[in-house]
Amino acid sequence: MIISVDAASPVPPYEQVRSSLAEQINDGRLAVGTKLPTVRQLAADVGIAPNTIARAYRELEEAGLIETRGRAGSFVASSGDESRRLAQQAATTYATTCRALGLPPEEALAIAKAALGLT
Repeated sequence: MIISVDAASPVPPYEQVRSSLAEQINDGRLAVGTKLPTVRQLAADVGIAPNTIARAYRELEEAGLIETRGRAGSFVASSGDESRRLAQQAATTYATTCRALGLPPEEALAIAKAALGLT
């Protein structure tokens, strides 16, 4: 997850964070179930106030893109997208199988890319 805030931009910092996370969620770079950094951690990483991150997280939650599970943290929500949830579940099973077989991650990715017709 890569988030950057341009202090010179006319777009408010919370909106830059919100739109960056929304884009990463919507295009699949942040998969369903991905745990997001805490508000304080992301604020420190980006170099802005925690309240700014909290506002971005609130707006993402209101939009149904993330869900907060109390002390457990904030996670990318399924947004009712059953196919994404099933794909994430299958990917987790595949990763577990590859680890059990001792396959290096690069080889596991190459096999998955070939199965998707990307090679």
